[in-house]
Amino acid sequence: MPPEIGDFPLEVQQAFLVHSVLPDRWDGMSGAYMGKDLSALGDVLSIYEIEDRRTVFFYLSSIIRVSSDSINEEVKRRQKQPKNLGTR
Repeated sequence: MPPEIGDFPLEVQQAFLVHSVLPDRWDGMSGAYMGKDLSALGDVLSIYEIEDRRTVFFYLSSIIRVSSDSINEEVKRRQKQPKNLGTR
């Protein structure tokens, strides 16, 4: 059975929370996912009163890296699929 969010330490749970509220960045030309926009990170950490910011940022960075890789693989897979233009 996969672990649930409550099974993780507090800092990991906080990292997932922060990840969920940060906006995504996409490259307009290639359609590639560029990760999360971290410009509001300090504000988000303050709003949620996160004390161990260094540890949360460590886990957040890992989550962003894995998520970005997964999303970009999905984008590549979709781009390689033949386009169905309604021809029979």
